[in-house]
Amino acid sequence: GQSFLISNIEFCIILRFESHVLCVSQLGELGTGAGKGGGGGGSVRAAGGAFGKREAAEEERYFRQKEKEQLETLRKHHAEEIEHHKKEIGRLKKEIDRHVGIIRKLKHDD
Repeated sequence: GQSFLISNIEFCIILRFESHVLCVSQLGELGTGAGKGGGGGGSVRAAGGAFGKREAAEEERYFRQKEKEQLETLRKHHAEEIEHHKKEIGRLKKEIDRHVGIIRKLKHDD
């Protein structure tokens, strides 16, 4: 259902955010070679220097962009949910008015 979809989207964003934080915490100084976790981070990064720093900066940019896209998707989803609920409120108000009218008619018929 929709609650599962919302939970799943929120979980994915939280998971992505946490893994990004973990990824950042595993880095040594950006572009200087192997990170704190022992991984080399690829041949260019392992070589260090300007190319390694550039690759690290591009990777950071990529993850920031992905986060931005995920947040925008979540905002859009919530905006759509709000519109859906507003329409549902309008429909329910009409139903209430219909029932009130029926009750009035029944009182007059007494």
